[in-house]
Amino acid sequence: MHVLFCSSEVFPFSKTGGLADMAAFLPKAVKEKGFTSDIVSPYYQSLTSKHDEMDYLGTKTIVMAGIEKIVHYFSLIQDGHRFIFIQNQEYFERHHFYGYVDDATRFTLFSFAILELISILEMKPSLLHLNDWQTAMIPYLLDEHYRHINTTYQNLHTLLTIHNLEFQGNYDQNEARLFNHTFDETYIHFGRVNFLKAGIARATKINTVSPSFRNEVLLQDKGFSLDGMLRYREADFSGILNGIDEAIFNPEIDPYLSKTYDIKTHISGKKANKKALFKQFDFGEDKQLFTYIGRLSSQKGIHIFQQTLDDFLAHADIKLFLMGSGNSYYEDYFHYLLHKYPDKVRVYVGFNEQIAHLAYAASDFFMMPSVYEPCGLGQMIAMRYGALPIVHETGGLKDTVTPYNKYSLEGSGFTFANYDATVFKDLLFDVSNLYITDQAIINNLKTQAMKKSFHLDTMANHYAALYKKMLEA
Repeated sequence: MHVLFCSSEVFPFSKTGGLADMAAFLPKAVKEKGFTSDIVSPYYQSLTSKHDEMDYLGTKTIVMAGIEKIVHYFSLIQDGHRFIFIQNQEYFERHHFYGYVDDATRFTLFSFAILELISILEMKPSLLHLNDWQTAMIPYLLDEHYRHINTTYQNLHTLLTIHNLEFQGNYDQNEARLFNHTFDETYIHFGRVNFLKAGIARATKINTVSPSFRNEVLLQDKGFSLDGMLRYREADFSGILNGIDEAIFNPEIDPYLSKTYDIKTHISGKKANKKALFKQFDFGEDKQLFTYIGRLSSQKGIHIFQQTLDDFLAHADIKLFLMGSGNSYYEDYFHYLLHKYPDKVRVYVGFNEQIAHLAYAASDFFMMPSVYEPCGLGQMIAMRYGALPIVHETGGLKDTVTPYNKYSLEGSGFTFANYDATVFKDLLFDVSNLYITDQAIINNLKTQAMKKSFHLDTMANHYAALYKKMLEA
């Protein structure tokens, strides 16, 4: 059985968030469950340096709204997997992946190009695994333009995985001309074209990336206005928790670390990596280290940092390391903290794989106070490295972090249920005080965190079972 995994980004060729990681991890994991797969993604500007390593597969002419667009297909084998890149210089070879006024055109072209690719492939897919709004129009286009062509298209199943429900591909009704079909309410949501709504309506099955987030988005106040559609497809809607590649995120063999370590040696190992991080960033003497690594967006709770970190830094004897990029307003806030607390704060705007791994290994605590979180990978990685997450009890954070119990001493991190700045700030002070007063408890919690497993194999088992269920039906 062959799966075509369709994603607007894929690590290590293009990445803005966890979608890129899943696009790389999951196809590799399901291969061990008896599924073969190709991974298809746009040929972005970042791919040009790899062009000489690619093989040309073919060319197609695609018509949208009466205008012809030519796409070329190239393949690249890496780590035993085939990546297929769709090239159109006008629409894809740009500095950024998203955020352009013609994104509706760009990802409609991507969707048509994926469906045209099937006619070129020698090994035909039985299932298209789609991801987020950028590929969510495919089930509709498949139904309206391709099902009648032959049995390959007629019998093709589609699974739509929703990694972030907030981003839906929401555009003016005029963009419907791109779909080469008479106007259809399938993709209309509150008077606008909505790619994700179309995918929810037409995909064979739908899932999101944690059980708790699946249940949350069925509620009106958390469903980003698509809760009604999701309730309509509730029987076909599941939650499968993401996993991480424990071969990559493994402090025992991580080449980015100053010193590798395991559960038994994490105290000395983390101390050595903290020393290396502090030296690299001229951070002064050893103190308890709080870290944030992630996107700078309101979803990730950066605004609650603005209401708490100033007071926390002023009164707690801690160090703070911040890494991320995104909203320039939040980037400016991080620089404000650096300027105000030069002895306590270090900031890295952007993302650096080596520094991120070192920071996880050095950290005592990893802050992730997301307003909502479909799954989250940062807290899983943090626990793998013995950094204790401090998280809001929502979505995948709730499903992965066991809260510290001061009576049983069980736990793998610290959680708060009421999303309130005062509650979060009090928790930060409590955690910091616990570090000062009882290192034995902190070290035991780190051990318990490192024992937790979020292996890709578990995730792959769930997806393989869903694939088989779809194909057998």
